[in-house]
Amino acid sequence: MSQTKYIFVTGGVTSSLGKGIIAASLAKLLQARGYKTTIQKLDPYINVDPGTLNPYEHGECYVTDDGAETDLDLGHYERFLNVKTSQANNVTTGRIYQSVIEKERRGEFLGKTVQVVPHITNEIKRRVQLLGNSGEYDIVITEIGGTVGDIESLPYIESVRQLLWELGDSNAIVIHLTLVPYLSAAGELKTKPTQHSVKTLMESGIKADVLVCRTEHEISDEIKDKLALFCNVKREAVIQSIDASTIYDVPLLMQEEGLDTVVLKKLALRDDIEPDLTQWKEFLGQHKNPKNEVNIGLIGKYVELQDSYKSILEAFIHAGAVNEVRVNVKSIHSEHLSEKSLQKKLKDLDGILVAPGFGERGIEGKIKAVQHARENNIPFLGICLGMQMAVIEYARNVLGLKDANSTEMDENTPNPVINLMEEQKTVTNKGGTMRLGAWDCELLEGSLVKKVYNGAESISERHRHRYEFNSDYKAQLEAKGLKATGINKKTNLVEIVEIPEHPWFIGVQYHPEYKSTVASPHPLFVGFVKAALAHKTQ
Repeated sequence: MSQTKYIFVTGGVTSSLGKGIIAASLAKLLQARGYKTTIQKLDPYINVDPGTLNPYEHGECYVTDDGAETDLDLGHYERFLNVKTSQANNVTTGRIYQSVIEKERRGEFLGKTVQVVPHITNEIKRRVQLLGNSGEYDIVITEIGGTVGDIESLPYIESVRQLLWELGDSNAIVIHLTLVPYLSAAGELKTKPTQHSVKTLMESGIKADVLVCRTEHEISDEIKDKLALFCNVKREAVIQSIDASTIYDVPLLMQEEGLDTVVLKKLALRDDIEPDLTQWKEFLGQHKNPKNEVNIGLIGKYVELQDSYKSILEAFIHAGAVNEVRVNVKSIHSEHLSEKSLQKKLKDLDGILVAPGFGERGIEGKIKAVQHARENNIPFLGICLGMQMAVIEYARNVLGLKDANSTEMDENTPNPVINLMEEQKTVTNKGGTMRLGAWDCELLEGSLVKKVYNGAESISERHRHRYEFNSDYKAQLEAKGLKATGINKKTNLVEIVEIPEHPWFIGVQYHPEYKSTVASPHPLFVGFVKAALAHKTQ
């Protein structure tokens, strides 16, 4: 293929319709036909990245290998495609403006008045084409965050309009995702919101090539004909996206609707290669037909919003399918865990995962949950802050350092078993300054974690933290049975701790959930679910 083709995904009527899932599903179908495909997300908020956003506000912050703090949709892209994303896959308005203002300060626009058009739009177009110009991809799908008509989205929509004109016919198309609501009082689906949404898009100079309609009820041929006529799209380009029992059904539903075929025709690409979805269907079969089930307690601080731990929940789905197990994740708020409620809230659990997080709220509950898992031989996985809580719990209750703590929670603790990383001590800016991205870790011979990683000597995992295991306490903790079994040789950072005497007790400083995909479930989650099943059946 000589020229990279571009697909823009816009949304109308309401947010949270699932543009990311539609984009990832289409990308999966195109990839299954042999096209090298990637997805990027343009976010209209002014934060430079989601790194400083509260998980309640925006869901989890996803981290890439190259250390970009990004929107959680990039997690969907990686899980569906099994292709790594990078800094170039997520752009925010904050980053666009920051880049343009830096150029203005350097004098690159000397003599010019810097304006939204052309300077901001040119920067957006440059970012959109970064991946396409790399020569690595046949097709680049760009998801535009927000809803058409939002003030924040206007520069992006204008940039898309310009790109459609510049790239020419058959090189770029627009898929518009919209809602066809069902009014129970009238007993019918209504097309008017979609018509208005398409009209708003057309007022910005963009004609939708494909209409994907989210709906709770089947859309009749009559309604499809009506949408095609009034929204000015071809009949076969009106695609129904009905609510699915799992997001992993969506690629197959989109294939049934012919979304990939319509898109390839519009881009003047071959559509006669049958997509190879064997592995995907196999995974779905295992996911939907489990032979067993386990209950895992997810102990966290942001459990009210499922998206706060999106990658963890999806990693359990991947690991559950491999083990042919349904993983029932029971979200437990660590703030509500007390001596009184502990037994009641944690009973009937086959495994306990203490989740990542920041700040001191709910910390004591996490420590109690670790103690419960350790003393009752329940399989345990601690991630990032969860690993740090495991170290504090062990120092307090086994080593006897009753005042052991992290300097994040208590700056003046006499026993800082978790401490601020040396290079973080001079950092004042909060955005993008943590230890981020992929770091190597060497695994100790004979350890459980080495067995879990199928005998690998070294692994590479993604990080997002400021505080670390204080190596001054390593000898004392190891003497009492908490072993450091994964070390970053460059920094001497303890990455993994485990208790060899326990059936399955592992804490990791990194975030294994970020790397779990449908095609490559993460070994730590696979091992943890397997251990939970063994605990249940013993």
